[in-house]
Parts: sequence; C-alpha cells; structure tokens
Amino acid sequence: QVQLVESGGGLVQAGGSLRLSCAASRRAISTYTMGWFRQAPGKEREFVAAISWSGGSTSYADSVKGRFTISRDNAKNTLYLQMNSLKPEDTAVYYCAADTASYKISRHSDEYDYWGQGTQVTVSS
Repeated sequence: QVQLVESGGGLVQAGGSLRLSCAASRRAISTYTMGWFRQAPGKEREFVAAISWSGGSTSYADSVKGRFTISRDNAKNTLYLQMNSLKPEDTAVYYCAADTASYKISRHSDEYDYWGQGTQVTVSS
C-alpha cells in the first residue's frame, strides 16, 4: 500500500508559478510510474503529466506542455510538478498517482493504482 500526500497548492495570479510536491510513504515509489492529474469543477479528471520510474521518459498534456515540468526524487520518495506561466484555466484540484503495475508510462487514470487526496490550485486573472 502506497500513501500519497500532495502539498504546495495555493492562490496565484496568472503568469505566476507554483511547485507541487507529492510525498509517498509506506512503500518506495522508485520502481513506479508516477503521474499528475487534475479536476476542475464540473469537469472530468484529466491527465497532466507522467514520469517513468527512472525519470528517463516523461509525458505531458498538450495544454501544459512547455509550462509544466514533472520530476521525481526517488531518494526522497517524492514527486514534483513545477508549474510556470500559470493560466486561469489551470485552476483545479491536482492529484498525484502511482502506477505499480508496469514500467510503461500512461496517460490513462485507470492505469494508476494509488491516489493522493489532492491539493487546490487557483489561478486568478
């Protein structure tokens, strides 16, 4: 069982930056693909970014490509999402997730086995 806890959300103005963290406990995440998803009010959960267990492969949603950077520190058992040039449409609850089943990267939420409780990101115009 992997426990994931997100932090770092908050209120920022458009064009600003935030760094989200996802701290894992109970088990190491060093062999897991990790991802970030988000859900805005009235909308379905959507893929944001993912990173392979080694950090050698990443994937980003088109809407965040070039602005967000996913990274991991396996020694600290922590996943990060650096968010730059934030836009009001980035406003959502952000969730981190772990895929324990394979080494391949996935954009699909049903491939991920464990989820954090989410952290709110609000971007004002």
